[in-house]
Amino acid sequence: MANRQHTVNQKNRPPARSPAGDAFSALAFRVLRLGGLLTAAGDTLARPAGQTSARWQVLAAVEHGPATVADIARALGLARQSVQRVADLLAEEGLTAYDDNPDHLRAKLLRLAPKGLAALRQIQTAQRAWADELGAAIGAAALQRAAEVLDEVFAALAPRAG
Repeated sequence: MANRQHTVNQKNRPPARSPAGDAFSALAFRVLRLGGLLTAAGDTLARPAGQTSARWQVLAAVEHGPATVADIARALGLARQSVQRVADLLAEEGLTAYDDNPDHLRAKLLRLAPKGLAALRQIQTAQRAWADELGAAIGAAALQRAAEVLDEVFAALAPRAG
């Protein structure tokens, strides 16, 4: 009976991955875990300014000039609707403002307001110290190598992601 059960279990299993597939899957799992840790750290860094990681990302996206919500969403790899919700909240609180877009009648341009710039600077100051501390602990060379590998993964994955 044990032999029969073993045969049934083998039929229900997907085919084994290659060593490269296993390595990619292990990396993807770690990147997803890292994303969660970075979001939590971002929330901690943004909290004293009354913000969250999501709000910080949108503020930073318009730091150097106005952009449409769709442009921000594309740049961040997020759904337009989620960015729209955050952008609307930021505008309601006076951290950002919407301006008419000369290139599009309906898609307004989101820009940073002085209150938003002050919040962003507060977060960036905290982030600088945090990044310097972690960077020193891990090492610039190791982080650069990791960034290069992630750039390769991004370049390989982006065209397949749709």
